[in-house]
Amino acid sequence: MLKKELGFFGVFSIAAGAMISSGLFVLPGLAFAKAGPAMILSYALAGVLMIPTLLANAELATAMPKSGGSYFVVERSLGPAVGTIAGLANWLSIALKACFAMIGIGALAEFFMPDSPEWTIRVVAVASCLFFLTVNTVSVKGTGRLQIIFVAALIGILIFYVVRGFPAVDVKRYVPFMPFSATSVFTVAGMVFISFGGLTKVVDVSEEIHNPERNLPLGMITAFLVVNILYVLVVFVTVGLLDAGELSMSLMPIALGSKVSIGNWGVIVVAIAAFLAFATTANAGIMSASRTPMAMSRDGLLPEVLSRTSGRFSTPTFSLAATGIFMVAVMSTLSLVDLVKTASTMMILMFILMNVSVVIMRYSGMQTYRPKFFAPLNPYLPILTIIVYIFLIAGMGKVPLVLTGAFCLAAVVWYLCYVQRKIDRESAIVYMVKNIVSRNIQRTGLEEELKQIALQRDQVEPDRFDSLVKDCGILDINKKINACELFELASEALSKRLRMEPREIYDLFIEREKESNTIIRPGLAIPHVIVKGEHVFQVLLVRCEEGIVFSDLQEPVRTAFILIGSADERNYHLRALMTVAHIVSEEGFEDRWFRAKNAEQLRDIVLLSGRSRT
Repeated sequence: MLKKELGFFGVFSIAAGAMISSGLFVLPGLAFAKAGPAMILSYALAGVLMIPTLLANAELATAMPKSGGSYFVVERSLGPAVGTIAGLANWLSIALKACFAMIGIGALAEFFMPDSPEWTIRVVAVASCLFFLTVNTVSVKGTGRLQIIFVAALIGILIFYVVRGFPAVDVKRYVPFMPFSATSVFTVAGMVFISFGGLTKVVDVSEEIHNPERNLPLGMITAFLVVNILYVLVVFVTVGLLDAGELSMSLMPIALGSKVSIGNWGVIVVAIAAFLAFATTANAGIMSASRTPMAMSRDGLLPEVLSRTSGRFSTPTFSLAATGIFMVAVMSTLSLVDLVKTASTMMILMFILMNVSVVIMRYSGMQTYRPKFFAPLNPYLPILTIIVYIFLIAGMGKVPLVLTGAFCLAAVVWYLCYVQRKIDRESAIVYMVKNIVSRNIQRTGLEEELKQIALQRDQVEPDRFDSLVKDCGILDINKKINACELFELASEALSKRLRMEPREIYDLFIEREKESNTIIRPGLAIPHVIVKGEHVFQVLLVRCEEGIVFSDLQEPVRTAFILIGSADERNYHLRALMTVAHIVSEEGFEDRWFRAKNAEQLRDIVLLSGRSRT
């Protein structure tokens, strides 16, 4: 198991560091050439287009905080075939973007050594890759700390750039604000949209996040807001500092702006910021990319060796090594232009699959799907987002589409030849279809897996009541009955466990009910009796949708927790009553209870209760 060493600042730094890169230090000049000053709106719009995927990722990752989270949630939602494509696409796109960032570090080295040989860029890039691989191998905690330092310095420099540049802004440079058609704003938004793609990288290390239900969504949302505001402010100031001819098509627009507002030494400051940006992107990229093959290996979609972790450092050594070998090979031999565009296309494809997944999981009907954060406007917002993203992919160009198609075909071949004969796991979409066509659904392995993930996420240490519920009987009654009939059924169900005659148990129930009514609130009863013996305690769960009539003057009971214990368990009897009270008072209990499809789902509702354990 991986160590949970990333807190809020670690999450924030990974997400923010992965976003602030070439999208800010390279693209503004190219974007200005296509949209003019209105590119400011394009950056803002690109951020808006990222919000639905941010929300979908936050929901899915808080429900399933697992290593390689982007792949994991798609595979569990849509099945191994789509999961194979998603996993390999996610790994390839993140690794390639990390390569691009390291080549950026090499380009900066060449900037300071203009007379160096042509191979300088590649050598520095490979050396950077080996350095970050070493850091990631030795310690996730060290990686997180390094990321926090880099991101803090980077954000500080960008804020300094905005503050120093704002007084020098010339408002005349914003006129005309939209020299081209309004369509150009949307076209450029699609071009810079991928700048925000790094936001979801943190999902791939969600298993290593402490208190993920809080730190993951809070860290992602905070990073998005901070970086989005910085993007807009930086490009706004840059447009106001530079003449149109100077800014248009420039590959170092921020450096040019800093020279105007700060002076010659401003170029050095921005070069440092660019280094930090590329370093944080590369560092976060290696960390998150390596977790995807690890997760796929755990599931049997890739060879088992990739799931092994270091006994000393608890990091995925083999997965990191495979990722590093691939990245070094790419940086040493290949041109990245079309490959980076292809990586962007595959990342948007992943975003589409994530939005499909959040709809499938929410409406699958599985009671053990328990996110701590709920994406709003589901399914309407995800569906609209999918449509918009399809248009973005269509505008990527022929070469990325062909390469992405070829990659998906290769992933399908791998699935058919290697995965299909090994994996027989039911996905949420299959469960959802069964849920639609039939009320009686058998329990699936996915439900049990989601339950264990939720318990691990919430760090639940099972107590005695959990142990009783795991082994207790359950009555799911599908017709209207009276209290006497309930006690007859309960007596039969409990007789073997208590080693008593059913009639003897029945008489105890009737006698107890005569003493005082066990209905504690409308629709809920907790019948409880004392039996002979020592150290005896049993629980019986009851659901009757049509209702159990205890009295003509009271609302029929639809839920009952029956407690039976010996006299020496009197104290625990009272604690059990309090435990039941906490369970049934939990928000959403009744809705989940009556949506449950079978007895095991009823059991899961009790076991996944958010009550405190003692």
